Amino acid sequence: MERLFRSLKTEWVPALGYASALEAQRDISHYLMHRYNWLRPHQFNEGLPPAVAEKKLNFLSGLT
Repeated sequence: MERLFRSLKTEWVPALGYASALEAQRDISHYLMHRYNWLRPHQFNEGLPPAVAEKKLNFLSGLT
């Protein structure tokens, strides 16, 4: 979990912060649901993003 927050702070959140809580919520939600889960490679998953690794595992397990 700590790695997630470090990645969020160093890769995504603007250095000067957000103008509003709503802007922060929208932007961080986008990072988590789109970039972090679908695009960002993860070393643990052999370089695959979590959502892609899960789809691959489900396919190989016959769950799809």
